[in-house]
Amino acid sequence: MVNYPEYPAAPESIVRANIDRLNFYYSGNIHVLKNVNIPIYDRKTVAILGAPGSGRTTLLKCFNRMHDLAPGNRYEGAIWLQDGSNLIGTQVDPIDVRMRIGMVFDRPNPLPKSIYDNVAYGLKLRGEKDRNCLNDRVEQALSDADLWDEVKDRLNHLAAKLSIGQQQQLCIARALATEPEIILFDEPTSVLGPIDTAKIEESIYKLKGQVTILISTHSMQQAARLSDYTAFIEMGELIEFDRTAKMFAEPNQQQTRDYISGKFG
Repeated sequence: MVNYPEYPAAPESIVRANIDRLNFYYSGNIHVLKNVNIPIYDRKTVAILGAPGSGRTTLLKCFNRMHDLAPGNRYEGAIWLQDGSNLIGTQVDPIDVRMRIGMVFDRPNPLPKSIYDNVAYGLKLRGEKDRNCLNDRVEQALSDADLWDEVKDRLNHLAAKLSIGQQQQLCIARALATEPEIILFDEPTSVLGPIDTAKIEESIYKLKGQVTILISTHSMQQAARLSDYTAFIEMGELIEFDRTAKMFAEPNQQQTRDYISGKFG
């Protein structure tokens, strides 16, 4: 087990979530995440950095209980929220968790519905029926995702008719509409070209300071551009966690130095 330094103080921010001695097992006995401890500061962006297979996506999916969808998967430890609830606790309803924690995947996954109904989907699941409220929230979410001006005159068109980059912006709007406590981004630009990647990164950057964000990425450049803090994971273990600028300039661990210098990964 690698020893890493104490978490840096962040007096300007409170802890929105705390990953506390998290272990995760696929199929009951395949140990993927190993005693991970990371504080997630309120309205900050944390990049989860590491090579493919390091456990980045596995960690992200613990936050909204996606692993519950496959039998035999098992969590140990906790992911504490401010209200004292443990996201991976057996007494916590995964459906409630997914209402509080939004997620944008590596590939756009619009619902086979209109643009409007995609964004309003989560709100309607929560029981929102007021049309004016729905309209306002849909417009705000699309605006925050930098898509409103492009689609405001065709909200009733099928989402599948959008370009792949617009579909990913729509998925961001859908995640934002329910005003989640945390939004997870799992390699959100991995299938996009340079122009669409720049648009998605700009949308994520604009959300800094508004909502707490976790973004899983193998790209050091993307982590440097978007995040306030970076956690570097190798083989399911947290190697280092620090402010992004500090980690990229003066990493404390040799594994981090090797990764940043391109010796592996």
